[in-house]
Amino acid sequence: QVQLVESGGDLVQPGGSLRLSCAASGSIVSIDSMGWYRRAPGNEREWVATITSGGSTKYAESVKGRFTISRDNAKNTVYLQMNSLKPEDTAVYSCNAHVLSSLTWSTHYGQGTQVTVSS
Repeated sequence: QVQLVESGGDLVQPGGSLRLSCAASGSIVSIDSMGWYRRAPGNEREWVATITSGGSTKYAESVKGRFTISRDNAKNTVYLQMNSLKPEDTAVYSCNAHVLSSLTWSTHYGQGTQVTVSS
């Protein structure tokens, strides 16, 4: 089994910053891409950012220039540095990882961490 556990969500004022972490554990041989998604109340899940095992990154237009995704392959951990936060960034943020366990590749998701941007 593979588990993803997010942390770092909090209440922050507009213009503030937060850093989210997501650690993968369990039966892991290798991790390919890792990423972040978010879901605001009443909305569909929205892709935020992705990072490959080689460090290439992609961002949703809504967060480009404000959010930075990074990873520590030795710790099987992905991070999301969020700056210049806006109220519309309020959502539950969850991570995902494309993991090789034994001989099978599969995608796993965490439970999420709440980010609230409000004054």
